[in-house]
Amino acid sequence: MAVGGAEAAAETAVVENKEWYIARYAPKGIPNSDQIKLRTLSFSLAENSIPNGNVAVQILYISIDPYLRTQLSGLYDGLSLPQLSLGQVIRANAIGKVIRSKDTNFSEGDIVTTYMFPVAEFCVMPISWLQKINPTIGITLPDYLSCLGVPGLTAWVGIEKIGKVKEGSNVYISAAAGGVGIIAGQLAKLKGCRVVGSVGSDEKVKLLKEEYGYDDAFNYRVETDYDTALNKYFPDGIDFYFDNVGGKMLEAVLNHVNQGACISLCGMISEYNKVWTEREGVRNLLNVVGKEVTMQGFMVGSYVNYFEDFRKEMEVYLKEGKVKCKHKIYNGIESFLESLTSLFSSSNVGKVILQVTP
Repeated sequence: MAVGGAEAAAETAVVENKEWYIARYAPKGIPNSDQIKLRTLSFSLAENSIPNGNVAVQILYISIDPYLRTQLSGLYDGLSLPQLSLGQVIRANAIGKVIRSKDTNFSEGDIVTTYMFPVAEFCVMPISWLQKINPTIGITLPDYLSCLGVPGLTAWVGIEKIGKVKEGSNVYISAAAGGVGIIAGQLAKLKGCRVVGSVGSDEKVKLLKEEYGYDDAFNYRVETDYDTALNKYFPDGIDFYFDNVGGKMLEAVLNHVNQGACISLCGMISEYNKVWTEREGVRNLLNVVGKEVTMQGFMVGSYVNYFEDFRKEMEVYLKEGKVKCKHKIYNGIESFLESLTSLFSSSNVGKVILQVTP
């Protein structure tokens, strides 16, 4: 249903609402259509079906993030994220448009966001879960799910709060063309660092160097001896590593860190589709002792108190053209599974977003 048709939808007592739910747990491997399914249910937009203090929302854009995979296994996997129950609707960070309000602080037409939107076309949400978005000139709604959203905040936390990188530092970023990595590299460059990234294709290598300011990049699928590659691209060692992949790459990095280096453990996408007993071990942790390395994992939710500081800074960067967003847009609620599984291939560049409503 088009955004322009939202008003018409609000006048309809009942609409069809498509939503994605977990049908079977996916403890390992890439989730498939037997495990997460699309269903269509009747959804009431009648005024008396919306509780006071709630609004009916038509969902416009959904953020597709690797952490969604970790909620589908039915097992504790090392992250403090709740597992979904069978039959439960998947929830994600998203942006929507209010089409009916039962609270005086929200009006029809308001653009809102939350981390708790269902992966669906419509929903009713308590206003306490929502934040308004007032888009400014030059900043699109998808930007609020990328540079100004969770990926941007994650990159900012890793560079500013954990890495505290300084001018002249040698910075390495894995999964550098992903939604977080592509922003982290640009932030490190603004700090005056030398930045190198690893990616899964030669096209992405070219993109990082020509469009996003990386000093260099390499294709880890071609340069498969990571120790040799890191020795080549970091002859003076690594001062800061922004880890998005874990596994063998993390182990290789520990052979090339400088004294007092810092590593921020943001994500480990190479390990998400494995049970913990199958994941790659890191055998050279003694380097952390010998080189006095600071290695810190973080959950971006622990840094939400910095969100306004981050957003003000990032809005300036965007308006001045100092940071650029890159989006991969999938269209239609039916494309959710395709967009999610694409995260575990080398096909995407930038932030993956599902456009639910054209």
